[in-house]
Amino acid sequence: MSKILKFTQFSFRDLIVAAAPTVLTIVGICLLAYWLVDPAPPRTVRLGTGQENSAYEDFGKKYAAALAKHGVKVTLVQSAGSSENLRNLKEGKVDIAFVQSGSTNEEAAEREGLSSLGSLFVEPLWLFLREEKGQPPITQLTQLRGKKINYGAKGAGSPRLFRQVLELNGVEKDEVQRFSLANTPATVELLEGRIDGLVFTSAPEAPLIQMLLQTPGIRLFDFNQAEAYSRKLPFLTHVVLPQGIVDLGRNIPSEDYNLIAPTATLVARDDLHSALVDLFVQAAATIHGGAGWFQQQGQFPSAKYTEIPVDPEAAKYYKSGPPFLQRYMTFWLANFFDRMWVLVVALGALILPLSKVIPPLYVWRIRSRVYKWYGQLRAVEQRVEEAPAATRMQVYEEQLKRLDEIEELVNQVSIPLSFADGLYGLRSHIQFVRKRILFLMGEGSPAGVEAVPV
Repeated sequence: MSKILKFTQFSFRDLIVAAAPTVLTIVGICLLAYWLVDPAPPRTVRLGTGQENSAYEDFGKKYAAALAKHGVKVTLVQSAGSSENLRNLKEGKVDIAFVQSGSTNEEAAEREGLSSLGSLFVEPLWLFLREEKGQPPITQLTQLRGKKINYGAKGAGSPRLFRQVLELNGVEKDEVQRFSLANTPATVELLEGRIDGLVFTSAPEAPLIQMLLQTPGIRLFDFNQAEAYSRKLPFLTHVVLPQGIVDLGRNIPSEDYNLIAPTATLVARDDLHSALVDLFVQAAATIHGGAGWFQQQGQFPSAKYTEIPVDPEAAKYYKSGPPFLQRYMTFWLANFFDRMWVLVVALGALILPLSKVIPPLYVWRIRSRVYKWYGQLRAVEQRVEEAPAATRMQVYEEQLKRLDEIEELVNQVSIPLSFADGLYGLRSHIQFVRKRILFLMGEGSPAGVEAVPV
């Protein structure tokens, strides 16, 4: 019979088992908070752009490529332009869209739950007119009376703006033959001579703008009163298209042109996740931050030039730059830690009381390895005490064998040294019960047998 006891310095297994309820509770709280405290940002977002071959469409593709690097899919939703984008935002058909300044006001935006992510670039009001042989060039908008002018498709931003400009010049809406074609077919109509002019509001990068600026027989209207327009309509700015900016070698254009320009802004619904707001604003800084025909390096994107209230997350970016964690981590990892800070504070308050449960559980688990054998010892004693007279000796012998089995199993128990006293006490109690049975069998003497409390 082996008498070797198994001792260890410390039981990591028992500590893990004792700590399991606390750890599982903390993990459960973390998982619950992960979904409920601040839901993860969606991996898809709908961006309202513009017409085919427009600057909005071109920039929309750039945003889609920028966000795809972070695992976010941007679905581009084409529209007639600014006005339709604004309507789609209000109806929830898109999450974010390009909107021209002057399309709405602060009160309406707040009422509809919209916020600005900042202004991106100026998009001048381009009025292209056919040059007629033998006729002097048009230098005043009052000369448009009776002309066939394409204002732009319904839902675009240019029709509303051009009507305001004509009203400032005292031109009534029925004094100009209005057409509402999309940009591409309107350009075809102009080149074919079926209309006299067309209006765009677009960044100069738009392919149609680039083409018309270099097309013989097509002349850009010079808003020589641009400064006055900017005072009358505060959402407009006075910009200058410099001589030769399109083609220096061919000197296109051959002179400076004064233009009036609203700004293009990114407008989002208030329920757009704040992490996506950060991504869009960071993408805007990359896409629109350089110098251009009408802007200086770093002038855009900006919290200025927009009548719609700026989203708090976007305003924070314009003030302090990208979030601290996103400067050193991937977007999703930084977002995870940013969302979990509330949970960390809560866990700080929970871990201390929960940790106090672990030591008692650890002690109970270790001591239970010893205590459970006392039930076996008590069972042996009960069988001895209740043994019938006829089979008493047989019962005694059986219980002595049972004690040997119990002792053998006890000697195989692994227990930390700090709890060894309990194991030695159990062994002494096993020996006490054995001596008692031997005494009852007449093989031992009660003399010298000291009772050990069980």
